[in-house]
Amino acid sequence: MNLSNLIESTNLKPTVNGQDIDFLIREAKDLKVFGVCVPPFWVKRASRELEDSDLSLITVIGFPLGYQMTETKMEEAKLALRDGANELDLVMNISAFKDGMPWPKIEFAKMSKLAHENEALLKVIIEVGYLSDAEIVKAAKLCADAGVDFVKTSTGFASDGSVSEHHVRLLREVLPSNVGIKASGGIKTKEQAESLVRAGADRIGTSNARQLLID
Repeated sequence: MNLSNLIESTNLKPTVNGQDIDFLIREAKDLKVFGVCVPPFWVKRASRELEDSDLSLITVIGFPLGYQMTETKMEEAKLALRDGANELDLVMNISAFKDGMPWPKIEFAKMSKLAHENEALLKVIIEVGYLSDAEIVKAAKLCADAGVDFVKTSTGFASDGSVSEHHVRLLREVLPSNVGIKASGGIKTKEQAESLVRAGADRIGTSNARQLLID
């Protein structure tokens, strides 16, 4: 199985610095992965370093908890798109979702429109570690109805944020074929990544790209 073109090599550590970003990009080019995922603050630098590359540039919005106001997330997304991001990973407002409010779907639709108007893709991080199976199904349906391009499993920051084959299979069962799945959260081995792809994942988000592909 060729994993390289499915991998988003990621560094979202709180202590990440400019040298770390440069290293992430050099390694991503060397490994020929799909793209890199960096914090919003580092998008402009990453975009500059990726000018001679076909790598996709991904960043996160509302990270890592998702309960910012939609207006705040929209502004963050606009700045990320301005700085060169071509994919946005939006953290769902789990607080509003758990409260039963309709607002998460409205937010997804607004963010999808913004992303697509800028020829970018939108992924929504639903954070499976905080959700029951029934809630995962409900969140996935909201994403699909709102025009989201991908559903992403985890930020990696939740206390139980590791993705499983069960999560991916559950999402694949309920999502239409035009909505992809990005598996992320605790993916550290090639075998684990391959099992998630077989379960239905279209992308793999990991901070262990070299380990998955080389070691």
